[in-house]
Amino acid sequence: MFIMKKTKTYMDKLMENKEFREKFDKKYQNLCIGEHIARIRHQAKLTQAALAERTHTTKPAISRYENSDYKSYSMPLLNRIAEVWGAVLKIALSQ
Repeated sequence: MFIMKKTKTYMDKLMENKEFREKFDKKYQNLCIGEHIARIRHQAKLTQAALAERTHTTKPAISRYENSDYKSYSMPLLNRIAEVWGAVLKIALSQ
């Protein structure tokens, strides 16, 4: 039986570097939050302005939350965004 060995990609090699991996994980986390907010907003057929109105904030605030470079999320606004869809905000910590 022939078993193929997985070839390391450039990304695999980069992820071996602890400092790179930590920066990547943080950036990826922000990307996921923003993408998730934008995806469910689009599914609900809401504009940023409409979501802002329903969550008692501003359109620029919603735009920032959907941006992968944003780093200052607030729990109260994330909870209000979740409530628009009848959802519950869950945060998971893992090692």
